[in-house]
Amino acid sequence: MNIEDFRAFCLSLKGVSEKMPFGKATSDYDRNILVFCVGNKWFCFVNIDKFDFCDIKCPTRRIAELQARYEGVRPGWHMNKRYWISVHFRSDVPERTLLELVRQSYEMVVASLPKHDRQALLGQ
Repeated sequence: MNIEDFRAFCLSLKGVSEKMPFGKATSDYDRNILVFCVGNKWFCFVNIDKFDFCDIKCPTRRIAELQARYEGVRPGWHMNKRYWISVHFRSDVPERTLLELVRQSYEMVVASLPKHDRQALLGQ
């Protein structure tokens, strides 16, 4: 998987937008962070140049199991370790699992949106 394929997958999810909010950061790494949002809430971010890992939200009950199962799943970088994980791309995490985790993160954020916003997003 490459950044273009990963970006296309994230943007294929309904109502997703992207932004690069750290343009004034002091490090190149931070300036190149691409954030994927739904309803203006983050569900995933990745460095577009390094494309080394993504940070995603994860149900707290699954974090320990995922970290025990995969070396490529680690505590969320710069995020609350209770709710976020980092999933490394060139690791033992299968691509299919990675994409399922990204979708799960998206669904968690959609579920947390106010009812009116959620219904508008889902066309209800």
